[in-house]
Amino acid sequence: MLPDDWQLTAETDDFLTRSGDFLCSRAAMHNTVLTDIEKLRTRGPDPRGAAFAPVFGRLVSGDEVLAVFYYTPGGRLGLTQLSVPQADGLAAHLADLGHSPATVIADHDTATAFAEAWQRHTAAVPTPFWRTHLYRLGTPTPPQPCPDGRGRVAGPEDHEQVVDWCREFCVAVEEQATIDALDAGSWGSTRFADKHFTFWETLDGTPVSMAGSTSMIGGMVRVDPVSTPARFRGRGYAGAVTVEVSGAALAAGATDVVLFADPRNPTSNALYQRIGYVHLADFTGYRFSSTGGPEGTRRAT
Repeated sequence: MLPDDWQLTAETDDFLTRSGDFLCSRAAMHNTVLTDIEKLRTRGPDPRGAAFAPVFGRLVSGDEVLAVFYYTPGGRLGLTQLSVPQADGLAAHLADLGHSPATVIADHDTATAFAEAWQRHTAAVPTPFWRTHLYRLGTPTPPQPCPDGRGRVAGPEDHEQVVDWCREFCVAVEEQATIDALDAGSWGSTRFADKHFTFWETLDGTPVSMAGSTSMIGGMVRVDPVSTPARFRGRGYAGAVTVEVSGAALAAGATDVVLFADPRNPTSNALYQRIGYVHLADFTGYRFSSTGGPEGTRRAT
């Protein structure tokens, strides 16, 4: 596959017009790409003064879109599925253009193929920093026994508790960048800021578990995060709130309800499978060592 088959643009709306059908055709697998590009579209220019605008690319054959990528001002490269030759062609093309991604995230095979290709073309050393299982909801199955209580959509008055529980979640999964942002009072810059949250409450109104979810994009909703304080664990609350949020997504018309789970946590993986989620794929993120090149991009075509 020749590098010239990649068409690059900095125009978000034009990119979505040309690539939207492809992204929605596998909304579950493309869930992160869909949500990240939506954030780039709706948030507009980075108020902190980013060095360059986001860059989007699509791999085309005739009129058919085969794959896409997006490259954020923060240096994150996101990819849909690529073959080894396609990953190598993209790495060569980005290197020729002077791009210097700090990280790449994709399904495991794609991320690994690109990381190896990027090292060949630039000598940057890849280090894995994130691994996760992707699950898609099959037949919803409420936990048995179902704990007493009810779901309640969080409102503005719950913001402080939502922030506190999101921080607890980030500590548990070692998400230091988000912890730092929360500690600095920068909720709006975190990946949780544009999510919707639901509590599971006991019958006396005590919140005991929380689940977040994205807005629906292309028929897809991602459940994230699911957080239960340690003192309330082991009672079925996490399963109950996850079922509550998943059911609400289906009722709103979602065709794909997905979530990620840490492979190091067998308890959560087993829980999600018990309530109807089916393992779909594994995803990996790699961080690249600096090669002395520019952080960002010289040009986009």
